[in-house]
Amino acid sequence: MRKLVVTTFVSMDGVMQAPGGPDEDTSGGFRHGGWLVPHFDEATGAKMVEWFEPAEDFLLGRTTYQIFESWWPKAPQEGDPIATALNQKTKHVASRPLTSVDWNGTARLLEGDVPAAVRALKEQDGCELQVHGSAGLIQTLLREDLIDELRLIVFPVVVGEGKRLFGEGAVPRTWRLVASKTTPAGSVIATHQPVGVLETGEVTIT
Repeated sequence: MRKLVVTTFVSMDGVMQAPGGPDEDTSGGFRHGGWLVPHFDEATGAKMVEWFEPAEDFLLGRTTYQIFESWWPKAPQEGDPIATALNQKTKHVASRPLTSVDWNGTARLLEGDVPAAVRALKEQDGCELQVHGSAGLIQTLLREDLIDELRLIVFPVVVGEGKRLFGEGAVPRTWRLVASKTTPAGSVIATHQPVGVLETGEVTIT
């Protein structure tokens, strides 16, 4: 069995919608696209290259797939391991509206029940199955307890509206911090792994 890893950019208030540009995802009237750009530094880029390296294939929601498919095939692949990985490795797409996907023959629609299809992918041999972006899909993966590792880059901004990493109805869980660092631009890079159900207690005076 292999790991399913979620990697995403997120604001301090949990927003992950349209980090890369004003027209990336304007659904819901979102007006703040491109909020990470002023804070994306060399350290952030280096960490993304490191995280992409163990990817065997990718699992994407419809919106993120369409954003990626419209942009990354135009990016030069020479000397860019992220562009190479996204253009050449298999993309599994979770979408009901789409009836077909292509991306130069490297994309496939998940068939049937999404959680069952994802479990089948995880049961295969190989390296990491990686999710990038895909806010709606992440909600399903969280509810079904299918995420083995959560890799976040938290940027020093508050966006105030938009799709959030932990949306309404998020299942209470405990996560363990396994690695963290800060970037010169002030972002926090953190890796978490699930521990189990949320435990509570009571603060007492001793």
